[in-house]
Amino acid sequence: MVLAKLAAQTLDEKKGENVRVLDLRKVHGAPAEFFVIASGNVPSHVSAMSDAVHETVKKATGMGPHKVEGYNNAEWILMDYFDVVVHIFQKDKRAFYRLDELWSDGEEVEIVKS
Repeated sequence: MVLAKLAAQTLDEKKGENVRVLDLRKVHGAPAEFFVIASGNVPSHVSAMSDAVHETVKKATGMGPHKVEGYNNAEWILMDYFDVVVHIFQKDKRAFYRLDELWSDGEEVEIVKS
């Protein structure tokens, strides 16, 4: 949970929009324990948020993501930290894929906003 909250707070500090943490531990078949989801305005904003999460998590925990997908086009960047998956979308892609709705069985976790 610490890594999920750290990622969410970093996304909020970088002006990520609609930052959410979903606790999926009670959801059968979930691919991770937590999803962190946020939106950015343009590709450069999305990639800057990804860079900030990578740097912050690495500094705090020594961990880098196991895998990163989508960084080159920055429409939807997925950062896999095994138990925590960070999804950073451009707004239109988030609306199209509706990840928030797909995993709505998860419990929303309160995050401290800056």
